[in-house]
Formats: sequence, structure tokens, C-alpha cells
Amino acid sequence: MTQLTNQIVIENVLLGKMRGKIVYQSQITAAIASQILFVKPYDLPSGFGYQRPVNRKRCDDFSKYLSLGDDSLFTPILINAASNWEFVVYDKQRPNFGRLFCKDKASLMDGQHRMGGIQKYIQETNSDISVPFLAFHCLDDEEEIKLFDTINTKAKGIGLSLSKYLRRDSDDLSWVATELMMIKESPFREIGSIIGKRTKGRHVTLQNLYKMLHLLTNDPSISLFSKEEKLKIALIYYGGLKDLFTAEWYDYKSFRLTHIVCLDALSIVGKELLLKAKHENSKQINQQVVLKGLNGLKKVDWSVNGPLKYLKGLNGSKSLSTDLRDLMQSGN
Repeated sequence: MTQLTNQIVIENVLLGKMRGKIVYQSQITAAIASQILFVKPYDLPSGFGYQRPVNRKRCDDFSKYLSLGDDSLFTPILINAASNWEFVVYDKQRPNFGRLFCKDKASLMDGQHRMGGIQKYIQETNSDISVPFLAFHCLDDEEEIKLFDTINTKAKGIGLSLSKYLRRDSDDLSWVATELMMIKESPFREIGSIIGKRTKGRHVTLQNLYKMLHLLTNDPSISLFSKEEKLKIALIYYGGLKDLFTAEWYDYKSFRLTHIVCLDALSIVGKELLLKAKHENSKQINQQVVLKGLNGLKKVDWSVNGPLKYLKGLNGSKSLSTDLRDLMQSGN
């Protein structure tokens, strides 16, 4: 059903052009959006449908996101008005500013899950929110499908590594991980990738390092350290590993030391070593205790064709950490 029972007017609309197409930009209340929008399901009898069924979890997740209040910003939904909306200027001296008269419903091209989450949120909170939109004046069916396909197949997310980088000012571990990728004295400076793209010699992503730091510092007595203190102990621990196994650290092809499965295992046992080296009722770490524990790992064969050859995933990291723990204890 695409017909409106009553014409709806949208105020404060900007008229523009995108690649020769007329577009409208403004915002509407969620209540109005539910009245003037419809979705074309993939099994539409006309053959011009394309929308997949709604994923309820994604809608629920977005509804929870909206509960964050002023911090829950979101991008405009994308609409095809299909010539059903008429733009009228307020003043001929300002030809790009006016109102839209919505005679029939418009097709929601991008934003189905956002709208689902918004509807859930306003129902649960008995409130209403503004929904920004960008509407094409008229796309034909084939143009609409082609644009939907482009948005959902060509566009890519920024990736977890870049996301951690962007959050470095608000999240301590993101800041520590970023510093370890950049500062001169860090063992990860020459083998790490901030943007998440692995290249020759740079095989540890910022997301990988973030996870390692979580494994290294997730004990309550360490997690309360400041970000500067966490950076210091990470430099002591991972720097000690690099100094002890310099050749293995930089030769990814021949040795498994800096393969993620091994770095995760080293981070798991590293936490235990740091707890042992931590002065009681203090945030000071005894560096000599750390280096002595690492010294016990000299017996490990890190070669790619050695006993660690088939280690994979989190289970592999946990299994290796058990063996490394015993060696570290022998070092002490």
C-alpha cells in the first residue's frame, strides 16, 4: 500500500542536485516517517523488489544505541520519492529552500534497520525523535535497485583497526595500542599496521594489538592502571620479548613468534608474570622479575616447521600458554 490517506507536508527542506538528479534534504519525526515510507521486499510480484527481510537483532541493537541519548548520532536514511513529492519554495529569492508536499509514500532504499530500531525505541520510551533524510525526487525502478546494490556491495566498513584508532582519545586501550604502533621505542612500530591492512613485514593490526593488550591487562589490579602506566608495562613486556628473540621477532616467514596465535598466548601468560612482578599495594613493576621470567622461554622452538606449526585460533593460544607458563616459572 503506497497511497497516503492525507497529504503530508515536510517543512524546511533544502533542494539540491546530485549527479544531475534532484535531491531533497531535511528531517522528519519518526511518527511521520512511519506514515510516508514503505519498503520494497525482494519477492515483490512486480519483480522490482530488493529489500531483504528485517534482521530483528540489528533493529534491537540500534534501539539500544539510541538509548545513549545525545551521543547516539546516526546517518540520514535514503529515500526515492518517485515523483510523488512536490517541492514548493518559500521565497523566490531563495529557490533552494521550501517545503515538500507528500502526495504518496516514498520508497525507503537505505535505512531499514535504523527505522526498525527507531520504531522500537519510540514505542518503548513513548517519545519521538527526528530522522534526517536524503530523498531523490525520482529514480526509476532499475536506478533504485542499482543504487541499493552499490550501497550494500561496494561500500565497506572502516574496519576494527581504524575504529580503535579513531577512539584513541576516549578509550585507554585504543590509545595504548596506537602509541605502540607509533612510538620509536615500541617493538611493534616496524611490524604493525594501524589501518588494519596487512602488508609484507606489517602483519600485526591495531585490532590484534588491542586484543593482546586486553589479555595482558584484564586483571583488576592492572586494569586500574592509567593508560601511561599500561603503555609502560607493555613496553617492558613486549620489548623484553623482542630483545630476547630479535631475529624471530622480525622474521615472520620463518618463525611463529609474532603470529597472532603465539602473541595472544604470550599475552595470556604475560599477565600472570606482571602480577608476580607487581609490588604489593603499588603500581610499580619489577622489570628484573619480568625479564627473568621471559628468560625461561629461550627453550621454545619458534620455527614455522617446529612443534608450533599447527597451532590455530584461541584454543591454540590457550594450549600454548600452558606450556609457556611452565617455562616462565622455571626461569624464575
